[in-house]
Amino acid sequence: MIELTNLVQSLYKFLMKISIITVCFNSESTILSTIESVINQNYNNIEYIVVDGASNDNTLNIIDKFRDNISQFISEPDNGIYDAMNKGIYLATGEVIGILNSDDLFYDNNIISSIMDTFRNDQKIDAVYGNMMYFNSENPEKSVRFWKTVPFYGNFFEDGFIMPHPTLFLKKDIYKKIGTYYPNFKISSDYELMLRAFRIYNFQPQYLNKTLVKMRVGGESTKSIKNVLIGNIEIYKSWKMNNLSLPIFFYFKRFLFKINQFF
Repeated sequence: MIELTNLVQSLYKFLMKISIITVCFNSESTILSTIESVINQNYNNIEYIVVDGASNDNTLNIIDKFRDNISQFISEPDNGIYDAMNKGIYLATGEVIGILNSDDLFYDNNIISSIMDTFRNDQKIDAVYGNMMYFNSENPEKSVRFWKTVPFYGNFFEDGFIMPHPTLFLKKDIYKKIGTYYPNFKISSDYELMLRAFRIYNFQPQYLNKTLVKMRVGGESTKSIKNVLIGNIEIYKSWKMNNLSLPIFFYFKRFLFKINQFF
C-alpha cells in the first residue's frame, strides 16, 4: 500500500498541470509569436488560456488559427489588463499558473519543463521566478536590457527588488488564499500582489537563475513618463493598503537596481 501511495504521488508530480494565461487586445503584430512560444514548449501538460478584450483588428483571426492548441478562449470587453488576468485565473485548472502577455515570449522551448521540474523537486515551494531579457521588436535575439534579479530574502522588497512579473509562476492555491489582482490599479497591480503574497502571507518563492522570458521594450509601465509616475504612485499605495511603511530610500534603491539592468 505504501509503495502504491508513493507511485501515485510520483505520478501526480509528473503530470502536474500548468495553466499559461495570455491576455491581449488589438495585438495583431505580436500575438502570433507569443502563441507559438507557448505551444512549442516541450512540456506536455499545459492548459493554454487566451483572454481577449474584444479586439477589433486581426488579432481574433490569428488566434482562430490556433484554436486546437488553446484550451480556453474568451473575447469580451474588460476593465483593463488586470481584470483580464483575473478572468484567466478564474478559468485556470492547473496546479501552477503563469501569465505570458501578448508581446512577450518564453526564452526557449524548455522553460516550462524547467519551471515544473523546480516545483516537483521541492513541494514546499509556492512560486518560481527568474530573469528576464528585453528586446526591440526588430530582433528578439538581441538583448537591449537584462533584468537579473536575486534570490528572495527577508528584506527583498524593502531593498527595492521585485520579481519580473512575466517570469513569476504561482501555485493556484496562492490565489485561492490571498485573492487575485487589484483591478483598480493600471500599472502596478502585479507589484501589489507580490507584496501581498510574499511579504504579508509569507509564501515561499524559489529563484531560478535562468532567463525565462523575453519582453519587448515599450510596455505599459515604461512607455511614458506619465505611466512611470502612475506606477510609482501605485507602488506607494501597495505598501499602504497592506499596512506597511514604505522604507527610507526605497525609490532610490529601485532606481539603482533598474539602472544596473542596462550594464
